[in-house]
Amino acid sequence: MDWNPPDTWDRQRRFLEGFPESLPAKPTALVVISGHWEERVFTVQTNPAPPLLFDYNGFPPHTYQLTWPAPGDPALAARLRDLLEGAGFETGEDPARGYDHGVFVPLKVAFPDANIPTVQLSLRADLDSQAHLAAGRALAPLRDEGVLIIGSGNTYHNMGVMMRAMRGGARGPVAGTEFDQWLTDAVTQDDPARRDAMLTAWAKAPGAREANPREEHLVPLHVVAGAAGADRGTKTLEDHVMGAVESAFRFG
Repeated sequence: MDWNPPDTWDRQRRFLEGFPESLPAKPTALVVISGHWEERVFTVQTNPAPPLLFDYNGFPPHTYQLTWPAPGDPALAARLRDLLEGAGFETGEDPARGYDHGVFVPLKVAFPDANIPTVQLSLRADLDSQAHLAAGRALAPLRDEGVLIIGSGNTYHNMGVMMRAMRGGARGPVAGTEFDQWLTDAVTQDDPARRDAMLTAWAKAPGAREANPREEHLVPLHVVAGAAGADRGTKTLEDHVMGAVESAFRFG
């Protein structure tokens, strides 16, 4: 798409393009938790050939003609349900669900060959921090099976502020800096219990509700952090875009 300035998304694009080479091995499969799917209970996508869900409006026509034909994996979806139910969670499945833009937009850049089986997991609609950390802990065994667990969201998702900054040429202070500093400190804690306690209470952090008026784009990080176990998080990207700071984190 055309953006002003034209290089608005270049840094994130380069980050995503280089991401596969940073991994120790090609993943056997991808499990993606996106900020764009909420259900009453944790719900898995069981579609063996998910279509793309163009869940956005008002964009140029070519953005509705994108393709990313990664296969689903019903067996992996069943394994997710088993792990979550073994941890006491009620679960569901959706045999028709396609990949929403929180999945196919970044992964089309990172994994353009679309040849790795991919399963999407919903958020739970209460967006409870502790529940999403616990769900991640339940899914941790997948890491030993070569499955890459991806949280797709935003560390700053106040679109009103970002759109005003973009219309004004993104001049002035960068929004979300205070919360980003706090979040970086939380994720990179040496003590996983301390990390989880901080993430549970994230809404009390400086600038938290300005950065995330609603939780849905932040709690995918909680699932990933829950799956991290004792791994210390590292910050792998800090980008200033549309007047705000956006960061990425990695465990392992």
